[in-house]
Amino acid sequence: MSYQKRTALALAAAVAGSVVLITAPAAQASVVDVNYNCQTPIGAKSAVSPIDIKAVKSGSSYNVTMTFQKGVSSSPVALGAGAMNPSAVINLGGADKGTVAVKGPANSAEIPANTPIKISDLSGTYVPKANGKVTFTAGVLTIKALGTTTTCTASNSPGPSLELDVAGAAGSGGTGGDSGGTPAPAALPKTGPLDSAVALGTLGGTVVLVGAAGVLWLTRRGRRA
Repeated sequence: MSYQKRTALALAAAVAGSVVLITAPAAQASVVDVNYNCQTPIGAKSAVSPIDIKAVKSGSSYNVTMTFQKGVSSSPVALGAGAMNPSAVINLGGADKGTVAVKGPANSAEIPANTPIKISDLSGTYVPKANGKVTFTAGVLTIKALGTTTTCTASNSPGPSLELDVAGAAGSGGTGGDSGGTPAPAALPKTGPLDSAVALGTLGGTVVLVGAAGVLWLTRRGRRA
């Protein structure tokens, strides 16, 4: 097989490999039932609500949204519009540790007495501090209304509602927080005649960028060889 043909096959393999990396799934989400035990001003209450957590990448961070599909507490008196303010924490696991604070708007309509309080979508920002798969699990829910505070904790050890494959800030470690130091420079590919195809296969994205100029260079080099 000629040098030009071997190089063309290496180019095709590099492009195909790049496509696979781009289309690989980066997140897994599922709706998880969370059994909340709520300590209210009038005693303990409990309710189960399916929880959905989503994350949308925005620059170097993620916009996180926590959705409650059912109400988790109630009030002995009606709560007028704007009287109830919810917030919560999402527990991180896997490659990253800590919590993400999320909060939502006050209720837009009156909540009748002794009816489940529907929590609006809660949102917050997550900034990765590590590289790898990170899990997001529903944590403590806090409801403030009419000068009182209700705290709800999960009693059934729920599983994660979201698993996200993230990349932390430059210089961060694999499983911890930020780590100092300057990243080591990437190794330069060899440029000998027999190593050209290997170098191109490694730098698939670069092959796509050089385009026709790269093919012309390879053709001329092959003729000289």
